[in-house]
Amino acid sequence: MAQKRWHVVEVCYCEHAGREARLEAQVIDPAESVADQPSRIVARRCSNAIECNVNEKIACAYCGTNPNHIPI
Repeated sequence: MAQKRWHVVEVCYCEHAGREARLEAQVIDPAESVADQPSRIVARRCSNAIECNVNEKIACAYCGTNPNHIPI
């Protein structure tokens, strides 16, 4: 059976929020029967997403406001 899990991609300083942010990705690991397939990223989130979405400027893909900018 496939497994979903949140994986910390990076911990970095976010200039938009003005503090440290934890960038995470939701990964689906394949079942044991199809283990030759790679894991897939299905969602992204940030620990500062609420603060960034309150600001009037667009932020990044982890906040859901700018899918073209992935801050890694």
